[in-house]
Amino acid sequence: MKTFHNPHHTLHQGREEMFRGRLVPCHEVPARLDFVLTELQRRPLGALEAPTVSDAELDKAIARVHSARYLEFLAGAWAEWVAMDPANAQRDALPSVWPLGNPHGFRTDVLPHNFAARLGLFSFDSGSPLTAGTWAAARGGAACALAAANELLAGERSAFALSRPPGHHAGPDFFGGYCFLNNAAIAAQVLRDGGLARVAVLDVDYHHGNGTQTIFYERGDVLTVSIHGDPATEYPFFLGHSDERGAGAGKGFNLNLPLPRGTRFDTWHVALERALEAVAAFKADALVVPMGLDTFEGDPISGFMLKSDDYFVVGEALAGAGLPTLFTFEGGYAVDAVGTNAVNLLEGFNRAV
Repeated sequence: MKTFHNPHHTLHQGREEMFRGRLVPCHEVPARLDFVLTELQRRPLGALEAPTVSDAELDKAIARVHSARYLEFLAGAWAEWVAMDPANAQRDALPSVWPLGNPHGFRTDVLPHNFAARLGLFSFDSGSPLTAGTWAAARGGAACALAAANELLAGERSAFALSRPPGHHAGPDFFGGYCFLNNAAIAAQVLRDGGLARVAVLDVDYHHGNGTQTIFYERGDVLTVSIHGDPATEYPFFLGHSDERGAGAGKGFNLNLPLPRGTRFDTWHVALERALEAVAAFKADALVVPMGLDTFEGDPISGFMLKSDDYFVVGEALAGAGLPTLFTFEGGYAVDAVGTNAVNLLEGFNRAV
């Protein structure tokens, strides 16, 4: 299994995030990726390399998933932030105002001139600081996803996009949940554009992949499945319920499997089996796995009870789908354990292939 790692990820280093009503040090830190990379060097699963894709190819792949006005905003956001006040160079940008959708009457079709208004327009929380290096780091992560998808299209059985910031909360025109570009969705779309008729996305992060669901919700060629904490009590709260099954051409091609805080591995594994049954019934040609490790019992902002050894079993089960499989690195905030847990999952997959 080849791993494509993001050499630009440290350019995104948020200072503070809004968490439970107060500013706290960011949970999403560069050490998360570094611990995984170190563990992969200690327990090699295959080649480790930075992605080599052209800017033109990358721009095209990103634009297939995200809107033009959103990408234009992200690309220029830091320069605008600093232009507002040179002192802003010493602090990250966090939104403070948001438009509510219908039936509240706030409009999102007219792009405001005010930077703070646009920052709120394109975000859904105040926990995802936008920094001087966010755009470069996010592009580097998307390049990992693109390179990994190209690996599968070339006939490889698996590939790992080791990227941060993570991606599965980012939608077609919004960021949040530490995510700016949706790496899993970019990979799935590249696989579709590369000739695969049906692609399944199976999200195993503790938090619902709301961005991925939104991107593909009205499409029948990409199945989205998510096992996550019940949004009645868990972030991102406003999406991820079991009655969300897709719409239009996508009706029946979205499956949410919410579970209560405190769920242990035996119950979680039953949900994984159900998810894999849905993937099999879909007759997918490839599988994309947004690989969150925040299901770990020691995670500081999550609530499932998986242990490190359980991730071997998760990897084996995913390999049992018998599909070309692409992993993207998502959540996991017990930083000291995230490398072990990530490589356990990937090693379990490799063993079972």
